[in-house]
Order: sequence, then C-alpha cells, then structure tokens
Amino acid sequence: MIKQLLLSISLFFVCSVHAQIEKELPAKLNPPKLVVDYTNTLAPDQQDALERKLTTYDDSTSNQVAVVIIATTGDRDIADYAVALGRAWGIGNKEFNNGILLLVAKDDRKIWIATGYGLEGALPDITTKSIIDNEIKPNFKESDFYRGLDEGTDAIIAATKGEYKAPENYLNRKGRSGKRPGLLIMIIMILFFLFVNRRGGGGGGMYNRSGRSGFVAPLFFPMGGGGSSGFGGSSGGGFGGFGGGSFGGGGAGGSW
Repeated sequence: MIKQLLLSISLFFVCSVHAQIEKELPAKLNPPKLVVDYTNTLAPDQQDALERKLTTYDDSTSNQVAVVIIATTGDRDIADYAVALGRAWGIGNKEFNNGILLLVAKDDRKIWIATGYGLEGALPDITTKSIIDNEIKPNFKESDFYRGLDEGTDAIIAATKGEYKAPENYLNRKGRSGKRPGLLIMIIMILFFLFVNRRGGGGGGMYNRSGRSGFVAPLFFPMGGGGSSGFGGSSGGGFGGFGGGSFGGGGAGGSW
C-alpha cells in the first residue's frame, strides 16, 4: 500500500516537471534523423556516415540509437534533459522501448547516454559509463568529436549484442559511480516536497500545460508509457522515423 502511494505521488510530480521540460526541448526534425547536430560540430560527411551506420543497425535489429549534439542544457540537469528528450521524440519502438539517446552538451562539456526500458538489461549503467570513459571522453578531450561518437556508437552496438567488454578491473575502479540516485533518495525527496506542500499552502509551484500548478520533483523515477508517436514517413530509403519508445532512469554520463 505504501509503495503504491509513493509510486502515485512520484508519478504526479514527474508529470508536472516533464510537461515543463518538454516546452524547452528541440523540435523534432522532418524528415527524421538519428544524428542531429545543432552545433555544426560534425562535417556533413561525418554526420552522414554516422547516420548510415545507425540506420543500418535500426533496420537489422529495430533498436534505435540517436545521437544529438546541443550547445547547452541551460540550468537543466543533463540526465533529466536526455530522458525528457528521448520520451518526447519517442526514440525506440513503442512495444519494446528499445531506444538509446547519446546526448552531448558541447558548451557544458557533458555527455549522457540514456537507455530505454527494453535495453537496460543489455546496456546496464556500468557499461554505458565504461563506454563514455573509455571510448568517448578520450577523443572528446582531443576535440575529435566524430571519432568519439563513432567509437562510442560502435561500443553501444556491440554491447547490445553482448560483445562489448569493459577494460579489466573497470567495474572495481568505478564501483557504482555511473548510477543515478536510488529509491531511498527518491523517497526522501518526495517526503520533503510533501512536507513543504503541507506547510506552504497553495502558493507557488510550476505550471504545467493544463494550467494547474505543481511542485517540482526530481525527474529520475521511471515512468512508463509516454513518448511521442514519432515522425511519419521516410527519408528516401533512409531512417523511417522513431516509433514512440519511452525511457526510465537508466543511463550514465560524464564530462570532459
């Protein structure tokens, strides 16, 4: 009973925050692309090469890996931003939730790999953290963004096939540093906001799209469903569009 109550309360807060974040996200492209660079970091041929690789992977497995480069997430936490963007764009298949978003905030010098529900088993947080630390960050530090993304997406694809192996002793060195706050922290935060709400009356809050106010809560609790129906049509035999997948709290990040 208590667990169900906490779940309901958490979902209420998450919905309020998600509606606000969605207003600030980049609009979907039409025709759709798996590689979207809002910063002109990648040369056209580099972007095309990544697009072809990820489209081929999508065609052969239905798993969708999207790479998005933005300048900054502003004052938004990159993990929350990535989850919201993955849901809003509907990356992955609606039935299997098998999407992955590799988000780069270039000016912030931050990376986050968000994993859809359906791939959290094949791509656990410690694996995404290893990919960031060993394949992506070393190249980004040398300003070789294409190579970092190319090798990073290669490692993601290999991991979903069970072929990627983290360097020896990597798990012991990193422990659980790639993980996000756990259930205990979530419960503490929910109780805190309930306490503030009870003491503060009806004032303040953040408004969602329906015009009703609600307090902001951390966006790290998995929320099912969601996700857009994706883009329609196809792009000249290329990527046909996202399928309405959704994301939870799986993933890891880093900075360079």
